[in-house]
Amino acid sequence: MSDILKNHDELGNVFVQVQDDLRQLRRSLVRVTVQSNGETVDIQALDTAIRRTECVIRRREEQYLNTVNKQVLILPGIEDIQKQKTQISKWRPPLESIPDKRPQRGQGVGPSPGEKHKEALTMRLLYNPIHPQNRTVMHKRFGIQLPDLRQRSGTSVASHRVVTGPTVGCQAVGPGRPPHHLYPAPPLTDEDMRAGIASLLEKGPPPSAVELCLFRTPVQSKAAQLHPRDDSCSHKISPTTQSLRELTCGKDPGPFPLSQQKLPGFPAHLDHPHPSPFCSLKELQPHLPACSPQPSGTTLPPSTLRYHFTPLNPQVPLYPPQPSGTTLPPSTLRYHFTPLNPQCAAGVERLLRDYAVPTARVHGTRLVELVQVGDLDVAVGGRGGAAGGGGLGSRAAVQRSLISVLENREEVWELVQRPGQRYRGEGGVEAAATHIQSYWRCHVARASYLLHRRRRWAVGTIAISWLMHTQLGRVRGSLQESRRTHLENYRIRAQYLSANWKHIQSSRRTIIHIPSLGYSQSQRFSLKGFDILQNVQMGRLCDVRDDNVEVIYVSPVRLGDDLFQYYSHLIGLFQGAAVEPRDAAGPRVGTSTQAPMSKRFTILIPDALEDFPTHNMCLSSLLKYSPRTLRRIRHLIQGKQAYVVGGVTHVDDLAVADELEVPLLGPEPAVAQLYSTKSGGRRVFSSAGVAVPPGQWDVYSLQQLHEALARLMTNHILVRRWLFKMDSEMCGRGTAYCDVSHLRCFTWAQQVYSLRGPEMWRKAWAQESVLVKYLEEVPEWLARYARPVRPSCYPSWTCFLDTFLRHGGVVEAYPPSDSVTCLTVDLFLQPDGKVTMLSCGDQLHGPSDLETVGSSVPQNSVTPEDLYSVCLRVGRACLSRCITGHVSLDLATFLDPVTLDQQLWAIDLDLGYSNQLALTQLMLGTTGGSLDCRTSRLEVPLTSREAKPCPHPKGAKEADLPTVASRYAVLGNRLLHTNLSMVHYSVFFQMCKAQGIGFDIKEKQGTVFALHDSFERHSLGMVTICEDLQGALMAYVRNLSVIHQEISTPNMQGETNFKDLIREIEGVLGLTVQNKAQPTTEEDKMAVSLPGLN
Repeated sequence: MSDILKNHDELGNVFVQVQDDLRQLRRSLVRVTVQSNGETVDIQALDTAIRRTECVIRRREEQYLNTVNKQVLILPGIEDIQKQKTQISKWRPPLESIPDKRPQRGQGVGPSPGEKHKEALTMRLLYNPIHPQNRTVMHKRFGIQLPDLRQRSGTSVASHRVVTGPTVGCQAVGPGRPPHHLYPAPPLTDEDMRAGIASLLEKGPPPSAVELCLFRTPVQSKAAQLHPRDDSCSHKISPTTQSLRELTCGKDPGPFPLSQQKLPGFPAHLDHPHPSPFCSLKELQPHLPACSPQPSGTTLPPSTLRYHFTPLNPQVPLYPPQPSGTTLPPSTLRYHFTPLNPQCAAGVERLLRDYAVPTARVHGTRLVELVQVGDLDVAVGGRGGAAGGGGLGSRAAVQRSLISVLENREEVWELVQRPGQRYRGEGGVEAAATHIQSYWRCHVARASYLLHRRRRWAVGTIAISWLMHTQLGRVRGSLQESRRTHLENYRIRAQYLSANWKHIQSSRRTIIHIPSLGYSQSQRFSLKGFDILQNVQMGRLCDVRDDNVEVIYVSPVRLGDDLFQYYSHLIGLFQGAAVEPRDAAGPRVGTSTQAPMSKRFTILIPDALEDFPTHNMCLSSLLKYSPRTLRRIRHLIQGKQAYVVGGVTHVDDLAVADELEVPLLGPEPAVAQLYSTKSGGRRVFSSAGVAVPPGQWDVYSLQQLHEALARLMTNHILVRRWLFKMDSEMCGRGTAYCDVSHLRCFTWAQQVYSLRGPEMWRKAWAQESVLVKYLEEVPEWLARYARPVRPSCYPSWTCFLDTFLRHGGVVEAYPPSDSVTCLTVDLFLQPDGKVTMLSCGDQLHGPSDLETVGSSVPQNSVTPEDLYSVCLRVGRACLSRCITGHVSLDLATFLDPVTLDQQLWAIDLDLGYSNQLALTQLMLGTTGGSLDCRTSRLEVPLTSREAKPCPHPKGAKEADLPTVASRYAVLGNRLLHTNLSMVHYSVFFQMCKAQGIGFDIKEKQGTVFALHDSFERHSLGMVTICEDLQGALMAYVRNLSVIHQEISTPNMQGETNFKDLIREIEGVLGLTVQNKAQPTTEEDKMAVSLPGLN
């Protein structure tokens, strides 16, 4: 760019020289008269030609200047770029002068990552005009040579500077008018200077292109001060910058100008033209006040004279070399020493004193650079980053900035960073006190804040808890109100049902069977396969045997077409007609027009069954949340007499009955929960006056258990086994036992009893010694020998005892006999107060004597009159406690070992529809017979052709032949075998048919199965019907054996209860054969009962 400026100046000089030559020519023509050939030369014509030439040259010059003004913009001159931080306007060259560097298409791929990084670095250098490499990059990149602003002569005075315009140098202004053009003024000759202004006036006004002036223009030809952003306001200018500005502008900064006096006490070698930039604060600091005085109103602390600056390296000059014998000009001396005033070094000196730094070597050039960039002003404003305000990051940054001017900065930085070093320096005690106080105030504020936040959290928690409590209270109140409404409606409808029961029984009615087991949540979750367990009572469909009854059965599992077809055909056998299934899109309803009985049942599945797959909800709860199913049931019972028959009553049964607006045949949930327990059943038995096992109910503590057991064992010393039954369990799950023979004092107690006799043993003094001995040994005896009946539910006595004491239970005696038979009787407590026996059978046990898996119907263990009497008394006791509906009563019979009389104990009471009753309904529906529990006879109708011939007296007519036959049935309600799930029902029935397992419709005997589900298929029910009990038991055993062999292999036996049931029935068969072989009288036959498993 300097070459362009040089060419422009030379061309301007040419124009000026041409104009000067023309002016000299005109001056000569005035004094000379030329004649040629005797003719006088026309001077006026020559003058006109010269003027025309000047006009043409002036016009060309103006065009040239306009062109130059549009193309070139000269950067302003900057003085002492190291000492002033000015902002230069960005110069952009014309686009025409920049060569096109864009790559052509097809020349290759883009630049590499290294080239991109280099290009970005180059652009950053171009955008920074004060960078040392900016000039070089501009020259290499665009071919523009910028002037080197840093190369200035040390002795030159302030250079000229052009504020605006394309030219440099002094600006010429013509007298009498403002300047129209700015251009370099032509040099004035000595002749023009001596002639003065008058000679120029004689020449006439110069043309506009060469306007000249002989006086100085008001615009100074020196660099203008470009203030940084923080120096734009006077109140923000630091003392250092203000002093520097005054010295630069040539003003007197104070009463100690260096041009007037010499620095007092200043080292002599500082006058040398080659001073060193390395000096020590200890030697230089005391002389700095004379170099640069402080602004008015500013006083330095006494500590500023502590450190002295001493030159350490004279070979590195601070000032340009001067000739020998000459001294630096005062202005130069003032300029170079201005940054090293006490205020500038105060930050470094304060830092060294605060941290007790013993020695520090200051680099003078770095200190000057630090002042120029303004970082030292920031440090001076605080405590040098040592004790001033600001964050930790800014404090460390200031410290690093101040220490960077030191030569031994590593040593000083390590010393500064030493823990506690600040408190060893000047003002360390005050700084420590301030630090401790600040930390203490921070701690107090932090503790207060944490306490406030904890209180706010507590307030929020309390508020949320209170809102939740109030919301739950409202929901609880709403639920209680709805349940109270359901209970009131239940009682109103129960009264209606009681008053109109006879009419309802004799008219067409719809029975809604909901086989729901309303156990507690813990019981439901502890039962495996709870949904299938609720569906083992599909024999309820057989209520359609009554022509006035329609059945709606709600299934707790999803049934397949195969299961529905099976029950449709089975119910069709009741009238000897087949049935066809309805479309699967609708409810499961028999549709055969030839079988009216199959039309009268409907199987519905709750639509919420898939919504609660893992909640183990009882069926009534699922139906409560199934609005479509409820609407379907309301549509089916519209305009008909209907009532609900449930299972174990739950509060949701009341909600469903209230939603359907039909009565519920069963007790209230609270009543059912109270009297379904073992303790509640014993209360009913006690009020009914029936015999119960010796025992104690409502046991809730360990001490009560030990004392009650010791007393019972002493009073009934002949009892060999004691049972512990939980109130909250069912089906023998919560039962444990312990044998008295394991007591150490058992033999001694038996001897004492034999010695004193039964009559004397009833007195308290006779039992006292044995009672004390039992109290000592009972705790250890229970802990060692008590065993739960089902280890799968309760692995140990400790686990069982914990649950037993938490929920309560009873302690009762096991019958003291080697032959004990248990039987189950199903009672129907009608709403009008009548008690009806629906089923009675002797129990068949499974793996233990206390688990029931089936029964034989009718029972043969107790005389029917005694059984009816006990059942009638228990039924009336239940009716007096508002218990209606179906009730299942468990009894135990045995021979007393002392009197040899038959004893009958009531041992359990279940309020609900039993599995035995469901299979009994299936048996009666299949055979078309009837069960008379008062005479313990199962009779099936036979025609004359089907009746077997029997001897009859002579003269008897054919009409006198029997039309009914007696049958016996064995019922198995819960036969388990895991291998059954691998066999489809169609294959299973083909296998049974091949093995001769089936039902003879004509003979009304054979085998009938009760299927429970269509998917898992690991359980089923089975009923075998024969002419006598022994045949029924043998058929049952044969069926179990054949099925087990067909679905099992030696390597895959599966989990099953078939084997236990086979062993049980074989034992019963052996005793039955024994009883038949012994000749007995009629009285002995009545006294012998069907034995069970010991």
